[in-house]
Amino acid sequence: MTAYFELNNLSFGYTGKPLLFEGINFTLNANEKVALVGDNGIGKTTFLHLLVGLLRPVSGSIKAFGQHCEAEIDFVEVRKQAGLLFQDADDMLFSPTVIEDVAFGPLNLGLSKLKATQKARDVLTSLGLQGFESRITHELSGGQKRLVSLACVLAMEPKVLLLDEPTTGLDAKAKAKLLEVLGQLDQSLILITHDQDVRELLTTQEFSLT
Repeated sequence: MTAYFELNNLSFGYTGKPLLFEGINFTLNANEKVALVGDNGIGKTTFLHLLVGLLRPVSGSIKAFGQHCEAEIDFVEVRKQAGLLFQDADDMLFSPTVIEDVAFGPLNLGLSKLKATQKARDVLTSLGLQGFESRITHELSGGQKRLVSLACVLAMEPKVLLLDEPTTGLDAKAKAKLLEVLGQLDQSLILITHDQDVRELLTTQEFSLT
């Protein structure tokens, strides 16, 4: 079976600064759930951004879903199959209402407005957010924005989830609901978290950038 991601000898550094990591080899297959580990500042978030083409490596290659990825058009296809949950929810939410934000991705995948809206409602319900459809997004609490941003990712039904600190800002009840939902999903995932309990619940292996 074709690997979802294959990284070969990947190196990256920001302009004018030392390399964050060098010579990274990494493979993600179907049904694998990986915790990305390493000290703060080692480049874990950067690594996720490289996978979906928000940043480009200094050297090395990225192969995603069987295709070599170099140009932006290559990564447009990757983003349809790999859903990235940003560390800051405000980076993902831009529509006036919750239902518009969550339905945006399915609409872009070609679903009708009716089907996209129903998909959004179903995902919101699964996260305990029924009744939030007409809420103004920018008026939500930090934890609520976090759950809505996850709903945006799940509504796309990606093959791979890339989760950057998914439980940040959640109270105990919201965190428990989130972990329940994520624990029931079949998708492969790569997870960044400082919460050891979350790591143990959601992943089966670790990968270090050091």
